[in-house]
Amino acid sequence: MEHEQVTREIARRSARIYLPISVGAALLFLLVASLTGDYTLTARIGGAVWVGLLTLIVTTPLVTTWVKERSS
Repeated sequence: MEHEQVTREIARRSARIYLPISVGAALLFLLVASLTGDYTLTARIGGAVWVGLLTLIVTTPLVTTWVKERSS
């Protein structure tokens, strides 16, 4: 039972870190694409979603591992 609680807490802490990173990267992409290029709204939103998903895929295992190591 204790192990499940520790695992759940690590997952929550990790999500509080990697979700804002992913959303921030997507918003930054949207801002830069809006200011610097002549892209359609569909291209900007699609690119922001793509960047957000890719950032989420990359940061999730990295941040989770980092949080696990720091909690030990």
